[in-house]
Amino acid sequence: MQRAQAKHFLKLLLAGFMILVGAMHFARPGPFVKIVPDYLPSPLALVYVSGFFEILGGLGLLVARTTRAAAWGLVALYVAVFPANVNMALHQLPFGDAPVSPVMLWVRLPLQLVLIAWAWWYTRRP
Repeated sequence: MQRAQAKHFLKLLLAGFMILVGAMHFARPGPFVKIVPDYLPSPLALVYVSGFFEILGGLGLLVARTTRAAAWGLVALYVAVFPANVNMALHQLPFGDAPVSPVMLWVRLPLQLVLIAWAWWYTRRP
């Protein structure tokens, strides 16, 4: 697979992932609400807003004219939701009903950097 084909495939994968995860914010908001830090107001509203922007970012990646803007939006979104991921690790919060290993909660934090880099890749002009 050539670099351009791989990049396109990975863009479709990221877009699909973001649309799916964003939709889950509306279908099953409870687990997302639980990880919102206590110092933030209106956790359910924040979950809906982040879900909306995840879907919007995913859809935006699929349209050539909006790919760069969508990618920048996703970078900003990943930074904005990082406190929820830190909160989850600090307080060893499960995601839904499934317990999560404390090690996994901390290991997933650097994965936010991977998501940021992945989205940032699509901010670059060819």
